[in-house]
Amino acid sequence: MTYQRPGETKGALRLHLNENTAGCSPAVIEALRTIERDLIALYPDYGPAIEACERWLGVEPGWVQLVNGLDEGLHASAQAARNREPPHPRPEAVIVEPAFEMYVPCAEAAGLTVVRISPQPGFAFPLAPLLRAISPATRLIYLTDPNNPTGLAIPPGAIERVADAAPDAIVLVDEAYADFSGRTQIGSPLDRRRNLVVGRTFAKAHGLAGLRAGAVVGHPDALAGIRRVLPPFSINVCAAVALDAALRDRAYLDWYVAESVESRRLIYDCCSRLGLPYWKSEANFVLVRVGPDAAALVRDVSGRDVLIRDRSTQPGCDGCIRMTAGVVEHTRAALTALEAALASRHR
Repeated sequence: MTYQRPGETKGALRLHLNENTAGCSPAVIEALRTIERDLIALYPDYGPAIEACERWLGVEPGWVQLVNGLDEGLHASAQAARNREPPHPRPEAVIVEPAFEMYVPCAEAAGLTVVRISPQPGFAFPLAPLLRAISPATRLIYLTDPNNPTGLAIPPGAIERVADAAPDAIVLVDEAYADFSGRTQIGSPLDRRRNLVVGRTFAKAHGLAGLRAGAVVGHPDALAGIRRVLPPFSINVCAAVALDAALRDRAYLDWYVAESVESRRLIYDCCSRLGLPYWKSEANFVLVRVGPDAAALVRDVSGRDVLIRDRSTQPGCDGCIRMTAGVVEHTRAALTALEAALASRHR
């Protein structure tokens, strides 16, 4: 399986990849302008960025590993899982569907056999089926909280039960949208478990997607295997400088999260008015069921210079689209285009 990047439409409003629709903090641009020629010629010093990340996440020194976007953390976790003791002739990775599309390629690239947990009614978290799927071969479990593409939360206590049931596995909790949900496993659940790690990205709420800045967080014992398979210089100097600056601008983050919350409300209201089923999200997007012509509707909306995502081919997501909930002004424009496209299809 290969991740398929959506096609681009120049000049269109991008609400299809859950990006920050406002752009990064102005403080990031100011920091990037301070980079001198000699700094670019040298291998990066990650100290300030790591310390800023440790402060931001409230963890002790040694608990943060910076990665080139969270995607690199997913790859490294899969490689580290393949090497975990005790060895198994056919190690497995467990993935809860629907899931972020990168999980399967990462697991397969590391030589892991993928075990998929099918979607439950209403996308309820499949704790019982997941626990039944854990076996002596399980070496990696990818979980997403809140989920992508549904935006739904994993129930309290479920992640700890999974981690306790799979002591020979790396349990990676992808918290790409934690800045919007306000929830995290960082704290006591992470402190007590050496097989549990948290993945974070600074692409979404902080707007650093183009710089590829992410982190894997956990007890140093939990990160040891991951660090062994990572290169010594992963993220570039621009990403390191930008991350330090972005994490210092809390006011900008709070503003953008508030915009996203209001945008979700606008999407809910529009869906209710149009009679479209949707799922209340804790992330910066909303999954909406528009019916069997979802792909055609996405194309129609893109013709109106707004990009949204067809999710109808993902397990359990028949007839669904996903729309980024970012800056309110952008959301209003997208909903206008969506309503016009739906109206044109019912003439």
